[in-house]
Amino acid sequence: MQTWFECKVKYVKIDDDGRERKVSEVYLVDAVSFTDAETRIIQQMETMVRGEFMVDNIKKSNIVEIYPHENGEWWYKARIGIVTIDEKAGKEKKINNYFLVAADDLKQALQRLEEGLAYVLVPYQTTSLAICNIIDVFPYFEDKVNAKIPSNLKPLKEVTKTQVFEDEDLDVVYSADDEEDEETELEETDDQE
Repeated sequence: MQTWFECKVKYVKIDDDGRERKVSEVYLVDAVSFTDAETRIIQQMETMVRGEFMVDNIKKSNIVEIYPHENGEWWYKARIGIVTIDEKAGKEKKINNYFLVAADDLKQALQRLEEGLAYVLVPYQTTSLAICNIIDVFPYFEDKVNAKIPSNLKPLKEVTKTQVFEDEDLDVVYSADDEEDEETELEETDDQE
């Protein structure tokens, strides 16, 4: 399960007309702890912002899942109510879950939310859907291609292991390299004859 953190960042932004103004923006970061969230938002902001910036606030988000989309300009926060039955008390209990959906307008956000929730088998109600102040979302993707190889390990290309075979009848142990050498010698003698 992902843990999302809302990170508020303050910095000086240059408008289209060239004027500078101080802004405070909220970003959503997938992280394992507050420290990890701070590290990740700093790394992201260093690539996006010129000049100084300050991470003003980090708080754990109540968002359960996000539904990103390439064509979504805004992030909409949806509250979904699911009714469950408490077996001990014998009463109905309403649980609220929060989702984030990328869309261009409210109608599209509702449509994408319903598509994303198609896997839910219990009845639910969308009790709230509104545009939120989150500017961007940074999920955690592991970079397996550029990952560093630990110093105690070597790539498979550099490691060649010769197979060892045991012949119990002859009480002889020989490696695959010896077998290849014998085959090469046999081919050479056949060519000479």
